Amino acid sequence: MTTDSTSGVQWSRYRPVLRFLAKAVAIYGAWYVLYDLWLLPDGRLDAWVSQTVVHAGQMVLSGLGIDAVASERSIELAHASGIRIVDGCNGLSTIGLFVGFVLAFPGSTRRRLLFIPFGIGVIYVANVARISLLAGLQVHWPPAFECVHNLGAPAFFHLIVFGLWVLWANYGGATLDAGAESGAEADPAVA
Repeated sequence: MTTDSTSGVQWSRYRPVLRFLAKAVAIYGAWYVLYDLWLLPDGRLDAWVSQTVVHAGQMVLSGLGIDAVASERSIELAHASGIRIVDGCNGLSTIGLFVGFVLAFPGSTRRRLLFIPFGIGVIYVANVARISLLAGLQVHWPPAFECVHNLGAPAFFHLIVFGLWVLWANYGGATLDAGAESGAEADPAVA
């Protein structure tokens, strides 16, 4: 039995992509276990994130002239039923997904240490905007609430995480090409 010497060369070009996928699955698996087995049952981190999103959303709504009161995990509205932020809607799982992508994709440690907090901030602000929009819809256009909540919000967050990941892939400090994997020096003008 003989081996085809070109098959090893064919698969070697996919090595960086396969390495990224393996890292991404491992990091996401670790996040999933950490979150589901420790953070979610403990509840303190979820409660804190939900409460800060509620308070920020209430401030946005008040700034827009909508009577809103923050109460624990809920925004109570004067002319509508209000909204409650549950654990799945507070943005923590989206943040975990984002951090996993950044950690799995090659890049410089210094840029990674700057980009992860930036991305978390973007996701947090986007979640406050989403919560404010949903509460505003309850006041001004109640029939649209369910559609935006069930379809628009998940697509919105996935697009934000994808955009952040594309930004990281382009400016994170490394690439998935063969030169980066072989240890070749990067062009100093590009970095």
